[in-house]
Amino acid sequence: MRLILFSSVLFIIISFGCDPKVKEYEPEDDFELSAPSYFGSFNERIPADNPTTTKGFELGRMLFYEKKLSGDNSMSCASCHEQSKAFTDGKPFSSGIDGQNGEVSSMSLVNLLWAEKFTWNGKMQSVEEQSTEPIRNPIEMHENFDNAIQKLEDAGYNALFQEAFETDEITEELIGKALAQFQRALISSNSKYDQYLRGEYEPTQSERRGEQLFFTHPIPGQLRGGNCGDCHLGPLTSGAIDEFQGFHNNGLDNDENMDEGLMSVTGNPSDKGRFKTPSLRNIALTAPYMHDGRFETLEEVIEHYDNGIHQSSTLDILIIEGSNENQESGERPQLFLTDQEKEDILAFLHMLTDEEFINNPQFSNPFENENN
Repeated sequence: MRLILFSSVLFIIISFGCDPKVKEYEPEDDFELSAPSYFGSFNERIPADNPTTTKGFELGRMLFYEKKLSGDNSMSCASCHEQSKAFTDGKPFSSGIDGQNGEVSSMSLVNLLWAEKFTWNGKMQSVEEQSTEPIRNPIEMHENFDNAIQKLEDAGYNALFQEAFETDEITEELIGKALAQFQRALISSNSKYDQYLRGEYEPTQSERRGEQLFFTHPIPGQLRGGNCGDCHLGPLTSGAIDEFQGFHNNGLDNDENMDEGLMSVTGNPSDKGRFKTPSLRNIALTAPYMHDGRFETLEEVIEHYDNGIHQSSTLDILIIEGSNENQESGERPQLFLTDQEKEDILAFLHMLTDEEFINNPQFSNPFENENN
């Protein structure tokens, strides 16, 4: 029997507690990471050899926006991860310094503290690793670290590394650590949905219905649901973090046409077409959607799950078993949502937009008034 998820205020209070903020990590230099208790603990997710500090965060922020890390000094990490777009770039595929497109859409860098596998196929095992790979990647920033380090030294970064890491030697490892400190601090937790969970916002009737549909696994004749929360779990609305449980084949293509996804990492044919389930935080700002940016609007995404699923040998059981009407075994899965239910789910998804997050000056470009 599948687990059925119900979302309501009572569910949140019982399961996650009602304390609005938990301050789990306060280093000696007074840098503070905080998040709602219903996000779950995070202190243990911060590597012991890379604690978040004020100077480390500040250095990471500068490096995130530093174009000297690219081969021709024209791109930074922020070129593909723009704050106004919840740290995506609004493109199906990002272009690198040589004009070559990548193979997947840029993922939103949000709430990375509650993740363990990174990138769409799960290849990267840490934020540190994820942070440095694009610099050397020939399709992306296309720079070797010897050159990048020399440019940083010429720009006077040694003193900043001394303050952050107690050494003025700039290394690839420390660049990755600084970038990771900045990205772990990109916590989005003040959307209307968060305000609702804290008792500070009264949702519309459509938003309430959408929340219920989002978190409900449908049972024909008993419960109507959108089946979204089976993969996009809890208030974080992201995939499971245990090993590769948060990777799913969501019916984008049939066997002949699907991309490898997780199989490119594990080599297991049963993982073909499985991709990381992203957080839906700020989803209204991160179009286009899916790993290949094939859907331009949220309406198209909802239509896909309702009536656009492609059958394949690795199609996720959560998709197969999710329908509001009885279906024959082997029949193409459909949700059979009404037009009103689709509108309600869309209303809930818009509740996940966090205006404070995308306008937070702590996360903005420190060079925006310079010719960098």
